[in-house]
Amino acid sequence: MEYTGGILGLIILALDIWAIVNVVQSSASTGGKVLWILGILIFQVIGFICWLLFGPRGASRA
Repeated sequence: MEYTGGILGLIILALDIWAIVNVVQSSASTGGKVLWILGILIFQVIGFICWLLFGPRGASRA
């Protein structure tokens, strides 16, 4: 059970990286991209959830 925090941290890191890659590939303005990336990096879990619900969509989804 000691490794649960480490595994959870790795999962959150992977999800944050995935979100940042999708933000960079989106059609949002440069300023919007910077704000979303900062939000995801500063508020890791909450930022990811907000991006998931309200964030810019990638070019492949449009």
